[in-house]
Amino acid sequence: MQTKPKRTARVLGFVGLAAAVSISSVSLGSASSHREAPLVSQDPVADHTDLYAFVAPDAPDAVTLVGNWIPFEIAAGGPNFYRFGDDVLYTFNVDNNGDSVADVEYEFRFRTVVNNPKTYLYNTGPVTSLNDPDLNVHQYYSVTEVKGSSRTTLATNLEVAPAAVGPRSTPNYAGTLAKQATYSLANGIKVFAGPRDDPFYADLGSIFDLGGLRPLNQAHAIALGTAAGRDGLAGKNVHSIVLQVPKGKVVSADPVIGVWSDSYRRQVRVLSNDGTSTSNGDWVKVSRLGMPLVNEVVVPIGAKDRFNASDPSNDAQFAAGVLDPELARLVPILYPGVTVPAAPRTSDIVPIFLTGIPGLNQPANVKPSEMLRLNTSIAPTAWAQQNRLGLLAGQNDGFPNGRRLVDDVVDIELRAVAGGTPFTPAFNKFPNNALTDGVDANDRAFLTSFPYLAAPFAGYDQP
Repeated sequence: MQTKPKRTARVLGFVGLAAAVSISSVSLGSASSHREAPLVSQDPVADHTDLYAFVAPDAPDAVTLVGNWIPFEIAAGGPNFYRFGDDVLYTFNVDNNGDSVADVEYEFRFRTVVNNPKTYLYNTGPVTSLNDPDLNVHQYYSVTEVKGSSRTTLATNLEVAPAAVGPRSTPNYAGTLAKQATYSLANGIKVFAGPRDDPFYADLGSIFDLGGLRPLNQAHAIALGTAAGRDGLAGKNVHSIVLQVPKGKVVSADPVIGVWSDSYRRQVRVLSNDGTSTSNGDWVKVSRLGMPLVNEVVVPIGAKDRFNASDPSNDAQFAAGVLDPELARLVPILYPGVTVPAAPRTSDIVPIFLTGIPGLNQPANVKPSEMLRLNTSIAPTAWAQQNRLGLLAGQNDGFPNGRRLVDDVVDIELRAVAGGTPFTPAFNKFPNNALTDGVDANDRAFLTSFPYLAAPFAGYDQP
């Protein structure tokens, strides 16, 4: 039994539950948390990119959680290839009674071992297995389950999949190295950690250029020629933690669970005389991710770092800045002639993004807060078709009921901000319900079995 680490979250005062019910509104913009806040954008190993929670078609009795970190990884970034932070605590959090407090947590801690510090090389020859002596840099991790004051170590010294360097250095990467880094633990738990292709897809370049949508360029206030969407994440990797656990470990009486992930750093770092450093003191939350979009686009710059340091149970503090979001007001200006529902968006945006939808994925005793909410009792459907509309088209095992890898959250959220959903019938019409960034699928096909994400791009093959 280990001592549960003390954690510190720096937050402001509570603003009130009535205000919290309208905390979130969708704005025209990216639906991922790549570089979402000023401080964590300078700390990529602690920076979340995306969170997913779903029931996979091949594992209907389990919940699968996917957390990605380190945005915009360049596969060719050697000789010091990307890796998880040895001084970062990574967590998945599950609320199973609707009170916005974690009832079950899974912690991941990493450590790096360099076999030969006298060479600059990541590998000294072809790496054909995780224990190949030619692999010079190894990273290992532990997995701990936390329920209240009870802490159970599920595994130690699991190895992270190495960097995909190229055909000479890491031959048969997907078939050997990645498979060896996929672990089946006791009680039906599976886990994987390592680099993968970034599963998020969006036209970031156009979206952040004053809310541009290339297929709708001529309708923009600053008109350009119509063009196909461009995936700004194509060819990029992330570092992923994938955890699959039986439903019974995370679900209580209510089949709906709320999920978010956190990154923590120690409060104090001490530099030793030999040049090494150690970290101690309280764990301080530096990054948080649940629903896509909220911190990156909805929360204003001055509150983003505070949002990252806060817990969902304290989300009422952010209500004042998002009751009437800046970008939501800009939509009719950027796209003249498009009208959107007036704030506050209590009939559509709040249930979709903040409380869950009644009768679908809203907990019985919900406290409004920002997290993914998943009804684990809904049978999953196959992933053969990329899903652009998810629940909004009647496919209720997709976003915003949890989030699958195939869900096109950008298009879903664009249409939600414009009112193009059944929740606001007067606005559920063209063009409101047809908005798109023109990027409708990932650049690589997802796997149909654990760990589901596509293999990472190799440095040699970097586009």
